[in-house]
Amino acid sequence: MDYASEILDFCIENRVSTTELADALGKSGVLPKVGPVNFDLYRAGRVRTIFTANNSNYAVHEQVRDVQKGEVVIVFSHLCDGRGIVGDLIAKYALLYKGAAAVIVQGFIRDAAEIRRQGYPVWSEGVSPLGCFNIPSEPYPKDLEEKMRAIYEGGIAVCDDGGVTVIPPDRLNADMLARLQRIEMQEDIWFFCLDTLKWDTKKIVCDKAYLTERDLLSSIHIEHLRELSQPLDK
Repeated sequence: MDYASEILDFCIENRVSTTELADALGKSGVLPKVGPVNFDLYRAGRVRTIFTANNSNYAVHEQVRDVQKGEVVIVFSHLCDGRGIVGDLIAKYALLYKGAAAVIVQGFIRDAAEIRRQGYPVWSEGVSPLGCFNIPSEPYPKDLEEKMRAIYEGGIAVCDDGGVTVIPPDRLNADMLARLQRIEMQEDIWFFCLDTLKWDTKKIVCDKAYLTERDLLSSIHIEHLRELSQPLDK
């Protein structure tokens, strides 16, 4: 079974948020320090990793040519001294001409005004008018690149106003799909308990009183309780 495709479809169809995904991953998977440049966007896709280093984005120009339609591009940088690694030119090429779902930069972007005007789905650590040099440089450290590829390449990234959360490639399996389904069940029951039953959040989240006080739950909720008795924070 192609669990990667099933998981991606489930995320898109149910608009699984970065928060829900991080919970399904046991409070993990978040790409540190990265936030949206434009808001009210939701993107999900398989991850394509790109690596650049030492104040140069030459490697980005080289590697972005290999991006495939629907991929979420994550650009990892090393020793770029707060320079903008991706600007509106690379963003437009990757998103419009290569068909990428989103561009994420572990570092800064430039041309922020144009990227915001165009509404491009870009996430980054921040913005700067200072650009990188577009000449070859010493590459991204090989050992660190191998580590990052193992964690991210071919995984599934979800991007929204909360940031970016990534399912590692080795977790694209039946267990991950079941966890996502349980998160959706849990959210449904939690908000029913809050909005309809008017329970306080400690009773809902910490005490999980819905596992024992079932009289007011619907038959559908009760069917889900066996699954929800299994903790996700592992």
